[in-house]
Amino acid sequence: MTDPATKQQPRAAAAAPARADGRAGAPAPPRGKSLGRRIRENWVMFALMTPGVLFLLIFFYVPMLGNVVAFQDYQPFIGFKESPLIGFANFQELFADPAFWESVRNTLGFAFLQLLFFFPAPLALALLVNSLVSSRVKKFVQSIVYLPHFISWVLVVALFQQVLGGAGLVSNFLRDHGHSGLDVMTDPSTFPLLITAQVVWKDIGWAMIIYLAALANVDQSLYESAAVDGAGRWRRMWHITLPGVRSVTVMLLVLRLGDVLSVGFEQFLLQRDAVGARAAEVLDTYVFYHGVVYGDWGVGAAAGLIKGVVGALAIWGANRIAHAFGEQGVYSK
Repeated sequence: MTDPATKQQPRAAAAAPARADGRAGAPAPPRGKSLGRRIRENWVMFALMTPGVLFLLIFFYVPMLGNVVAFQDYQPFIGFKESPLIGFANFQELFADPAFWESVRNTLGFAFLQLLFFFPAPLALALLVNSLVSSRVKKFVQSIVYLPHFISWVLVVALFQQVLGGAGLVSNFLRDHGHSGLDVMTDPSTFPLLITAQVVWKDIGWAMIIYLAALANVDQSLYESAAVDGAGRWRRMWHITLPGVRSVTVMLLVLRLGDVLSVGFEQFLLQRDAVGARAAEVLDTYVFYHGVVYGDWGVGAAAGLIKGVVGALAIWGANRIAHAFGEQGVYSK
């Protein structure tokens, strides 16, 4: 007597859809949804995303059309259409200017210090805050350290002036104890360290939030298993915590390298006169003074265009290196 289940096998095999390579036994891949259907199904998310997209288009992508000024003898009173094209004359003038190369050297120096001291600081602070046992203390510390991010650079510079300036707290304390005063705010030799300290104090807490989110996704059972096997705190951090945030660290490093020539416009503009242009001139202030203050729009636009191209190449190169080490980076291949 034949088993009823056996009789159903040929019919089930015949009803199975064919695979992409012509063989039966697997369902066909689902067809993609149309753009209109996806918009109708997720219209709330698209509505929330629209203001951000419009902001990027209006303030980031549309102004890129102004890079044509770098190839023109631009006169603001006659506009883009009437200003004559002069080719690469603005770039030749730019490369012949010693002040431009001095601003490039200063920018790279400040970027190196910020990459050396500021980039690992949020990760170290996140590891410290994450190790706190009390969640209430953890939230309190987190709230305190990221508040300076919302303070404007004008107030930050004024605060440092009141502490490290010639009439600040540190200088008055030294005079009261028989020593000479100290004015860090006007000393060109210590200006790079001052700039780096200001950046760390202002933005370390805000940058820490990303690492705390990454640490929250690390599987806690790994720590428990490692503790049972006798691994100490440092070994757990080295073999579990740091690998758990490696992808986020690589992504932030790629983005930081792409923004390596942007070391802070307002911060340098506010302190440029105190230490002199030779110590505080960076690419952002060079573009501002030559393009806006001095009215040399073509040279300023050329410097800004070079800065953007170098930043794009830095992102591309850093992302390729991230792929070589097995990380996704900012975008996939």
